[in-house]
Amino acid sequence: MATVLIVDDATIMRIQMKKMLEKLGHEIIGEAKNGAESVTQYEKLNPDFVTMDITMPNIGGVEDGIEATRRIAQFDYKAKVIMVTSHGEQDKVIRAIQNGASNYILKPVKIEKLEETINKLDL
Repeated sequence: MATVLIVDDATIMRIQMKKMLEKLGHEIIGEAKNGAESVTQYEKLNPDFVTMDITMPNIGGVEDGIEATRRIAQFDYKAKVIMVTSHGEQDKVIRAIQNGASNYILKPVKIEKLEETINKLDL
């Protein structure tokens, strides 16, 4: 079991991700609805990994999930961040990995693919 911070600006996506992660046996210790909140929550909670929506509104100077991931990686170079992205965002995925993301998963997220991606994190 791992502790998880879920980051997504859409409430329904956070709920769906929470259900899947709990079904896989993980503990959700925090949620954030934007990048700035995710950085604050990460520093406070120190989760085993983060699921991070790649596209979110610019709040508090954190323009998206890529910038939030960069800031989390600056705080903790061992941070594990799974980017959650839509089809057609390959360039963003590459930038996210260059900025500290561990892996990515495509929407709509399927529980089997989520489990496979988590298993690659080497927790």
